[in-house]
Amino acid sequence: MMTDTIALVDDDRNILTSVSIALQAEGFVTRLYSDGETALKALIDNPPDLAVLDIKMPRMDGLELLRRLREKTQLPVIFLTSKDDELDEALGLAMGADDYISKPFSQRLLIARIRAILRRAEHSTATGRQEGEEGTTILTRGRLTMDPARHRVLWADKPVTLTVTEFLILETLAQRPGIVKTRNQLMDAAYQDDIYVDDRTIDSHIKRVRRKFRQVDPDFDAIETLYGAGYRFSDE
Repeated sequence: MMTDTIALVDDDRNILTSVSIALQAEGFVTRLYSDGETALKALIDNPPDLAVLDIKMPRMDGLELLRRLREKTQLPVIFLTSKDDELDEALGLAMGADDYISKPFSQRLLIARIRAILRRAEHSTATGRQEGEEGTTILTRGRLTMDPARHRVLWADKPVTLTVTEFLILETLAQRPGIVKTRNQLMDAAYQDDIYVDDRTIDSHIKRVRRKFRQVDPDFDAIETLYGAGYRFSDE
């Protein structure tokens, strides 16, 4: 069994040390960086399994680091944000973070979120591998094609790059076109176990998925909002 590697990027040495010790005690390998500029090249050249990024850092803050990373990789990312700073949270999610945790935070909560995201990543790449040679796991809905085994998404034969969280949310909607999925159902699909996230998190992910599809098709409208109910996918 391979050991997962977690990159921690934070200018607070106390947080780097304490979180690293806690993760290593849980069997993870850790790599530590004290600023975004130093971390950027290392995360691209030698990607870990997941990165935990502080937002407020010198030289290159976490938001800019995520923006630069998303140009090259869909590495799972958790943001550490200042307490009650909703702007940071919204920006982070809009730019493609998989999750966020507000400081001060429980190390047990952080480890639970890390494990949940890693499980989702394994699901998106491993689902149906035993049947992959026959192509039976590919999901086709109208102009949408999703291949979970390869974490690949096409819209009208044009590639759309999604994070693990975005992929799972879209997959849940596309599996049953026309059926309304509540925010709670989408949370359960993307955030397994007893991990709690609020409605704003799901809404932010949906907005980013739409924006990515509209970059390849400005008329994309396959994800419909039903106010007070949830979302549904239309393959018409």
